[in-house]
Amino acid sequence: MNSDTINHMASAIRNAILAHEADIEGLDREIGDGDHYINMKRGCEAITNISAELAALPAADALNKIGMKLLSTIGGASGPLFASFFMSMGKSLKTSEHTDTLAIALAFESGVHAIMQRGKAQAGEKTMLDVLIPVASAFKHLAEQGRSAKEIALGLKNVASEGLESTRNMLATKGRASGLGERAIGHLDAGAKSCQVMIHTVCDLVGNS
Repeated sequence: MNSDTINHMASAIRNAILAHEADIEGLDREIGDGDHYINMKRGCEAITNISAELAALPAADALNKIGMKLLSTIGGASGPLFASFFMSMGKSLKTSEHTDTLAIALAFESGVHAIMQRGKAQAGEKTMLDVLIPVASAFKHLAEQGRSAKEIALGLKNVASEGLESTRNMLATKGRASGLGERAIGHLDAGAKSCQVMIHTVCDLVGNS
């Protein structure tokens, strides 16, 4: 991974989030705060706007800079959570004893753990973590097995989709949806949908490279 790759992925993610505006906004209107898509769009645009600065940095420093930018750009609960994710990823890459795919998998796992700690949340609470936690686990497992990039990409897309669908019949215990009780059952979580879109986008780039 290098800064050019990070910029390429950031641009693709921005386009994918814009393309899924109706889906994400619709889900958030049903059981969320109604501002999730706006915050996601703002964050994506903030990252693409600093692409020249990121290009001059090593990957670990670029990820940390992304985290800092998101912390000052995204409102609501998403900002600190995604900021923690990228900053933790950057720290993990900088200090990693591993290289290549496994290093990235461990950095991703570190980022997800940072979200869990910051949000005091775990799997099964109808949040983005219901996508991120199983994807992190699968990513690490597949990387340790030495699977090819295409195999990993395909596997993670499936896990992300399964994680998103798992939120449909969950009782929400975090965020605004938690106040809806059983009325939130039957709806997908908007944060989980955003994460599924982003993971699919990155996996498509990797799988088709």
